[in-house]
Amino acid sequence: MTHVKDIHIGQSFPLGATYCQDGVNFSVYSKNAMRVEIQFFDAPEDGKPSRIVELDSQKNRTFHYWHACVQGVEMGQLYGFRVYGPHEPELGHRFDGSKLLLDPYGRAVAIPKNYDRHAAALPGDNAAVAMKSAVFDRRAYHWGDDRPLRRPFNQTVIYEMHVAGFTRHPNAGVEPAKRGTYAGLIEKIPYLKDLGVTAVELLPIFQFDDQEAPTGLTNYWGYNPVSFFTPHQGYSSNPDPLGAIHEFRDMVKAFHKAEIEVILDVVYNHTAEGDQWGPTQSFRGFENRSYYILEENRANYKNYSGTGNTLNANHSVVRRMIQDSLRYWVQEMHVDGFRFDLASIFSRDENGLPLVNPPLIWDIESDPILAGTKLIAEAWDAGGLYQVGSFIGDRWKEWNGRFRDDVRSFVKGDPGMVPKLASRFLASPDIYGHEEREPEQSINFITCHDGFTLNDLVTYNLKHNWANQESNRDGHNHNLSWNCGFEGPTSDPEIEHLRKKQIKNLHTINLLALGVPMLLMGDEVRRTQLGNNNAYCQDNEISWFDWSLVEKNAELYHFVKELIRFRLSLNVFKDARGMTLTRLLKTAQFDWHGVKLSEPDWGYNSHSLAFTVRGRRGLFHLIFNAYWEALNFELPPTAEQRLTSWQRIIDTSLDPPEDFCEIDCASPLVDAQYLVAPRSVVVLVARLAA
Repeated sequence: MTHVKDIHIGQSFPLGATYCQDGVNFSVYSKNAMRVEIQFFDAPEDGKPSRIVELDSQKNRTFHYWHACVQGVEMGQLYGFRVYGPHEPELGHRFDGSKLLLDPYGRAVAIPKNYDRHAAALPGDNAAVAMKSAVFDRRAYHWGDDRPLRRPFNQTVIYEMHVAGFTRHPNAGVEPAKRGTYAGLIEKIPYLKDLGVTAVELLPIFQFDDQEAPTGLTNYWGYNPVSFFTPHQGYSSNPDPLGAIHEFRDMVKAFHKAEIEVILDVVYNHTAEGDQWGPTQSFRGFENRSYYILEENRANYKNYSGTGNTLNANHSVVRRMIQDSLRYWVQEMHVDGFRFDLASIFSRDENGLPLVNPPLIWDIESDPILAGTKLIAEAWDAGGLYQVGSFIGDRWKEWNGRFRDDVRSFVKGDPGMVPKLASRFLASPDIYGHEEREPEQSINFITCHDGFTLNDLVTYNLKHNWANQESNRDGHNHNLSWNCGFEGPTSDPEIEHLRKKQIKNLHTINLLALGVPMLLMGDEVRRTQLGNNNAYCQDNEISWFDWSLVEKNAELYHFVKELIRFRLSLNVFKDARGMTLTRLLKTAQFDWHGVKLSEPDWGYNSHSLAFTVRGRRGLFHLIFNAYWEALNFELPPTAEQRLTSWQRIIDTSLDPPEDFCEIDCASPLVDAQYLVAPRSVVVLVARLAA
C-alpha cells in the first residue's frame, strides 16, 4: 500500500473524477466531514486499497468541496471514498469511515462478485463486498453524426419497456451472452420499428442495487438508484465497468438510426440507501443532512417515495446534482428525454412541504441544454401529493392517471363514465384546459409497469402477488379490472373472444385519443404476469417478454400495428401542433350523438357514446358501446355534404382481418344505421367525393 502525499491540490470543479492536465481531478461535496480519503483498488473484490490519498482539510478543501488532482491514474481505475465525521443521527449526521463510498458523480461502477448490500448497513469495513467507482474519460467515444431526434410530441407513440426483460427470455432469439442487455435490445429494434412506435421509455437504467428485494428475489424494476451518472452494469454484455457506457451509447445510436427516440425513466426522488436501518453506500456517508429530507428528530427519514427515504431535491447541492445528471445524459449519452418518477417530490421543500414555485422544476424547464428534450412528470408521490393538472411548469407533460382509470372503468361497464370518457378522449380539458396548454400535455396510458398488463386487466379481478413473498399484501387493490367471467386463463371460446375484444377496445381508445399514447411492453401480444400487479422483484418469466406470443397473437399485433400507423397518418394530430387544447376544441367541429343523432346520453346509466369530427378530407365517426347488448346507432347523412358513403375502418367485435380495414380497402356501408355489437368500438370514415 502506498500513501500518496505528493499530489496536486486540484480544484473544486468539476465534481466527480475528471481528466486534467496533471492527472485526474477528484472533487466531492461534504460540508461537515472532518477527514476524507480517496482509496484506489486493483480489482472489484479487493478489500485493501493499493493506494490511499489523504486530503488535507487546509489545502484540499475549498468551502465544502474536497478535491485533489492525482497523477498516474488511468481510465478504468477503481476507487472509492472514506469520509470521517460525526456520527450523530439525532443531529442528522451519519458519517462512517468504515464504509467505502461511491462517488456521487461517478461515471462507472464495478460490482464485486460477492457484493453484499447488508454489509453496508452493519458495523465494520465493507470494502471487499462494496461497489466501487471507476474512472472514465467521457470523450472516449465517437458519436459520428448522431444527435437526439427531437420528434414533436404530437407525432410520438411511446413504448414503455424494461431493457433486460425485453430479451432475457430463452426464446428471444438473441445469443445467450446478449440476453437482457443493451446489446440484446439493439437486435430487437427491427421489431419495434415494424410495430411503429416512435419512442422507447426505458425503465430505470441508472446503476441500482438489485439486492433490495425480498430474500431470494431480485430487484427487477430498478427504482432504487445508487448513482445518477452511471448506466446499470447488469444490463451490459461486457463485464468491464466501462463496457456498460459504450454499450449504452451503441444502443442509443442504433435507436436513433431507426428513428426511435430514447426516453429514460429517471429516479431522482430517493436512493437505495433506504431508511435509518439501510446501507451507507454514498450520499448518506458524504452529507446526510443535505441529501435527504429528515424528520424533526433528524434520526429518521421522511418517506414521500414509499421506499424509506426522500431526496432533498430543492437543496442547492442536490438541485445541482440532478441538473448535472440530466445534462450528462443529454450531452454525453444523447438521450431524447426523461420520465420523472414521483415528480411531485420535486415540489417539496426541506421540511417536505409543497412549494408554490419549486426551484428544481423551473431549473430543469429553463435549462438551455435541456431545451429540446422531452420532460414527462409522474405528477404525484407516495405522500399523497397529487398534481395531475396542476404540476408547475410551461413545457412539462404529465402521466394522466385519470385517463387510465376512467377508460378502464368505461370499458368494463361501470356507470357514470360516459362524460369522463368524452373528456379523456379529448385530452382531458377538465384537467388541463385552464392552463392554455397543448393537447399533448396529457400522456395517455391504460397500463404501465406498475399494475396489471393489458391481458391481465381483462383476465383477473384480483391481484395474485404471492410470488413476491409478501402474502399478497403488496400492489394495488383498486385495479378497475374485469376478468370477463372467469378468474385467470381459460379455454372457454366466448370468454376468450370477449377478452380479445376488450383488449382491442382499450388499444383503440388509447391510440386514437388526443394526447400522447403510451403502450406497455408486450401489450400488443397479450403478455401476462399471471395476475401479478407488482412484479418489481420478479426477474423471471413472470416479467420477461415471451417471444412465442408474437406468433401466437399475431392478429392482435397486426391490429395494434395498424392502429399506430393509422394514428400517425391522421392530420388531426399534426394540425394540433402549436395549438392550445382550448383553441383546438373550439375550432374543431365535434358533433355528439347517442343511438340517435345529436342526442348524446350523458346520464349515469348510459354506457355508449358517438361523435363525429371533421377532418381535412372528410368526416370520422366514432362509436363506443360499453353496454352488454348490441345497440343500433344512426349515422350522420353524407350525400348533401358531398362525401362518400361511410366506410368501416375499425370494428373491434369482428374477427381479423375485418376488425381493421385500411381506408382504401374498406367497403362502403349501405344503411343509415350501424349495429354495434356489445362492448365494442367502431370507427367510420366518409371522404370528400372526387
